[in-house]
Amino acid sequence: MALSDPALQELADLCGLSTEYWDWHGVLTPVAPETVIAVLGAMEVDARTPDAIQASIRAQRERPWRRTLPPATVVRAGHAGLVNVHVGAGQATRLTIQLEDGGTRTATQVDNWERDRQIDGALVGEATFQLPDDLPSGYHRLVCTAGDRTDEAALLVTPDWLGLPAHLGRRRVWGYQVQLYSVRSSGSWGVGDLADLTDLATWSATQQQADYVLVNPLHAASPIPPMEPSPYLPSSRRFVNPLYIRPEAIPEFARLGDAGRMRVAQLRENLATHLAGTDRIDRDAAWAAKRTALRLVFDTGLPAGRQMAFDAYRRAQGRGLRDFAAWTVLCGAFGGDWRDWDERYQRPTSPEVDAFVDTHRDDVRFVEWQQWIAQDQLSAAQRAAQDAGMRVGVVTDLAVGVKQDSADRWMLADVYAHGVFVGVPPDAYNQLGQDWTQPPWRPDRLADLGYVPFRDMVRAALSHAGGLRIDHILGMFRLWWVPAGNTPDKGCYVRYDHEALIGIIALEAQRAGALVVGEDLGTVEPWVRDYLAGRGILGTSVLWFECFPDGSVKRPAQWREWCMASVTTHDLPPSAGYLALDHVRLRHDLGLLTVPLDAELERAHAAQADWLAWLDETGTIRPDLDGQVLDPVEAQVLALHRALLGAPSRVLNVALVDAVGERRIQNQPGTIDEYPNWRVPLGGVDGTPLLLDDIMTTERPMRLAAVMNGWTHVPEPWRPAL
Repeated sequence: MALSDPALQELADLCGLSTEYWDWHGVLTPVAPETVIAVLGAMEVDARTPDAIQASIRAQRERPWRRTLPPATVVRAGHAGLVNVHVGAGQATRLTIQLEDGGTRTATQVDNWERDRQIDGALVGEATFQLPDDLPSGYHRLVCTAGDRTDEAALLVTPDWLGLPAHLGRRRVWGYQVQLYSVRSSGSWGVGDLADLTDLATWSATQQQADYVLVNPLHAASPIPPMEPSPYLPSSRRFVNPLYIRPEAIPEFARLGDAGRMRVAQLRENLATHLAGTDRIDRDAAWAAKRTALRLVFDTGLPAGRQMAFDAYRRAQGRGLRDFAAWTVLCGAFGGDWRDWDERYQRPTSPEVDAFVDTHRDDVRFVEWQQWIAQDQLSAAQRAAQDAGMRVGVVTDLAVGVKQDSADRWMLADVYAHGVFVGVPPDAYNQLGQDWTQPPWRPDRLADLGYVPFRDMVRAALSHAGGLRIDHILGMFRLWWVPAGNTPDKGCYVRYDHEALIGIIALEAQRAGALVVGEDLGTVEPWVRDYLAGRGILGTSVLWFECFPDGSVKRPAQWREWCMASVTTHDLPPSAGYLALDHVRLRHDLGLLTVPLDAELERAHAAQADWLAWLDETGTIRPDLDGQVLDPVEAQVLALHRALLGAPSRVLNVALVDAVGERRIQNQPGTIDEYPNWRVPLGGVDGTPLLLDDIMTTERPMRLAAVMNGWTHVPEPWRPAL
């Protein structure tokens, strides 16, 4: 027990708070009482006084007894779950299951010797029912009838095992990870887009035999400047950033006529002139130009068939799409932070918001249309990837959370905790800890809503994808909540119902025929990785981080089978930069180290020297490939990827930056504007920006592809027809 006050400890346990944790040094560290009290307050649980603590304990104990049914029951397919129902003492009770497909099943009452309780002056009893063990996976309903009262609640039956899609068989796959916004082409508007993704996937499949492309989160960002550069700090995880649309790829672009198409071409040309000579991604300038172009296309209207498809999309998305569109237009009218709006507009259900939508119906429809177009172009990228031979295709990425002023928080304000932020405690790579400035979902509110917001989010992420990567999947088990005003080390872990969250992910992925990768790096409870593997969810292995509990290095043959294995990740420099220890010097320059620079350089050099010596001893470093003499750095990068082939891992991953020789990091964790995070365009060995057109005709990526495919011959790069 970490807390000296046993009552506060009991309340923390009842609410899912961990009052101690193992830090990165292996020390069991207590959480301060004031942190526990603040986190409980964020869950609307009063723990400020001894009397308040006792009252809150009673409320938590009685909470299940005040409901006939649990708000959401989650069981695995093939298992006979139990459900406790609470009704008037002695009432005859019946529990049935309304299946998603319209069928009905009956639950069986079993013995329950729990004593009746007085709740609000009435005697309440508890009855237990056993569910059939052959219920199909899906979203069903429990219906409880007691006397003249009927109550319903959600029943989620989730796959016991997800695994890889059956068509993959036992063969493992490899593919690229890319930051799509950085992968620009001669046809894009200063930012890599979904048409670029289509071309990248086609090139990767046809020229390199890759089976997937993993992209950064494509979530919606702020609709007005400044647009948040981090794809991991979005405004909505359910909707797509329309910045990724290619205007010229919209079918209705052809309806513009010569004058309209010339106007779009001029917008793009002016943008190119504005961006000439810059070494940063400028999302605001790109979106201003692109939005104008999109409006021109939108105003041309839709032919009958396309209008029907758009109408069907709007119906399928329901109120969520309308609310997101309303938020977007409201931002244009009143500013990007809804917390500063007139109180009448701070909730989507207000009559004032309804009136605003009626008045601005065309603008709202424009935003809805953007989402439809983005989904259409994402679907086209997935179809093109699979048509080109990819066995998986596009793998999308799901961020941990959203911004404080986000659309999601405006639409679902009651589901988020207030006065706390998500982060991580100090670890070896971020020795001060991290505060991600994101509000966490309240686990109790998610359950109250039958996990519908979570279900909608995961389904959207998988709607046009062959796979899903979940950033910080540890958040499905517990999240580090940091009370506002605290430093990141003064937080507390809050537990979530991982059976429900992981189960929903598995169910949605099974329906989409997709694989799931969980980013399980950092401070991980030992049992979590075993649990994920047991559910058929891939973990993540990064070469530089793989080690045993005693700190000794794990060689690839000792890695997990059930994981996506890579040399690097987007939070590390490309391999060339990592080998040069760029990351250590950058963290020192930014004040992120808690040890002297020389000591950290020595430690990092020793870790690399161990790997490089092993690669040299095993003959993995080769000075040439297919008769081509290699630069020493490229030879080491190729050797690191050659080492991946010795891992049993079912999925291998290559950073596109390693294929082209880039050195610069995309994101330095623990910073915001101290480094140009998420604004670095893809470049080559010397940092000069590279267009996708150039990459396709470059020899260097072909050498890395040859290593990943085990080819002894390096194919010539693709050349355009004369």
